[in-house]
Amino acid sequence: MSRTASKPTLRRTRAERLEARVTAEQKSQIERAAALQGRSVTDFVLTSVQEAARRAIEDHARLALSIRDSEAFVDALLSPKLVNDRLRETVRRYREQSGV
Repeated sequence: MSRTASKPTLRRTRAERLEARVTAEQKSQIERAAALQGRSVTDFVLTSVQEAARRAIEDHARLALSIRDSEAFVDALLSPKLVNDRLRETVRRYREQSGV
């Protein structure tokens, strides 16, 4: 069986180019790291950059959510909603079930 027949082919057209200027020391370090992992420099750099981008996006989303949640919490403390019948019933059931 040929190697290409055993793996699904995911052909992605790489139409965009990303360039960066690096020092000789940085290039040497990147080449060494790629070689240690048995990968090309391009594959190593792309994988590393994509992972860093994913983490940055997730961190930002967490921070934005955290800020939004904090604002909602403070708003609830400063402007509490009036207790309605549904809330009273929920509290009653909770106390009944928990023995409080």
